[in-house]
Amino acid sequence: MELKKEMLPEILRQMFTIRKFEEKVADFLAQGKIHGTGHLYIGEEATAVGACAAIEANDYITSTHRGHGHCIAKGADIKKMMAELLGKETGYCRGKGGSMHIADVEKGNLGANGVVGGSIGIACGAGVTIQMKKLNRVVLCFFGDGAFNQGIFHEAVNLASVWKLPVVFICENNQYAMSTATKIAFNIKDFSLRAQAYGIPGTVVDGNDVLAVYREVSRAVSRARAGQGPTLLIAETYRWKGHSRSDAERYRTRDEVAQWKKRCPLKRFKKYLSKNNVLTEEEIEKLEEETHLAIEAAVKFAEESPFPSLDTLEEGVYAP
Repeated sequence: MELKKEMLPEILRQMFTIRKFEEKVADFLAQGKIHGTGHLYIGEEATAVGACAAIEANDYITSTHRGHGHCIAKGADIKKMMAELLGKETGYCRGKGGSMHIADVEKGNLGANGVVGGSIGIACGAGVTIQMKKLNRVVLCFFGDGAFNQGIFHEAVNLASVWKLPVVFICENNQYAMSTATKIAFNIKDFSLRAQAYGIPGTVVDGNDVLAVYREVSRAVSRARAGQGPTLLIAETYRWKGHSRSDAERYRTRDEVAQWKKRCPLKRFKKYLSKNNVLTEEEIEKLEEETHLAIEAAVKFAEESPFPSLDTLEEGVYAP
């Protein structure tokens, strides 16, 4: 399964958008313009974009606390995203949710959340709904290696397997759960082996290769859509930045980070496009500049938007 040639420039545009959006968010966090914490997706762009390219517009995703990349890859409005991060009324959650709670149900994004592993149970709930209503849809469930050791993973994947739910479980193994290295938290090297315990396929994919991610997710999606149940995919990738804004990163070396940066998903894909005569260097540069302008437009929109009125303080609150 290969992406059509005419789709490749859009794939690059999405990867550029995630990278530049997150770089701007990093700047705003450093300046104190964004309050609270922030978990950046820089370095992992290929996983979200490759995976979301393999599904249809009416399919679903569930996200994580590190969810900006998933949101953009699923077609979110970056103006609304930026407004939400700056706490503005025009944001996805009217400025009240912030970085970890962006959702866009109309686009099939069932939401980010701050609970480690929270996306896994939500994905199974969506899968049950699809099954009961006989909808021709699937769910991509993104979660990290830290969530891989949460109890909800085992309970939900077992349920999905038994009921053959149309869910593709994608573990984004960025090598660290906060500051805990996977080599400390796991006694196995091949995480996909866990799929055997639930009687479902399990595969490891290079999460920094957008085309490889697309191929593997496409196979899993076809299987799910055909009523054959879930698949577990392990996307091996790496976050360039700390876990969050408060992370001093004392648990890893600069050399380790530098080595992973050599595997930059954007550089690899740009090289592929140039080598295969899909885009010239000039066309790539133009696309990057267009993306930069789009991010600046989102910033302008967000900065010019109003903060929520105090009169709306209790709106959208569903608990007494």
